[in-house]
Amino acid sequence: MLLSAFAALHDAASRGSYDRCRARGKTLTRSLLRLARHRISVLFAMLRDKTFYEPRTPRLA
Repeated sequence: MLLSAFAALHDAASRGSYDRCRARGKTLTRSLLRLARHRISVLFAMLRDKTFYEPRTPRLA
């Protein structure tokens, strides 16, 4: 999942989450682990609800 999180940095929503985590002073590894954990939560919700992935539009800050 860590490699999946690293590859997800090309996605705007994932990159935004990663950048916010880094801005809070977290290390590179800690930020990637947070992103991997989030991806696992999304996968679990998809399996639980029997739905397909639908990306959200990124929030404009």
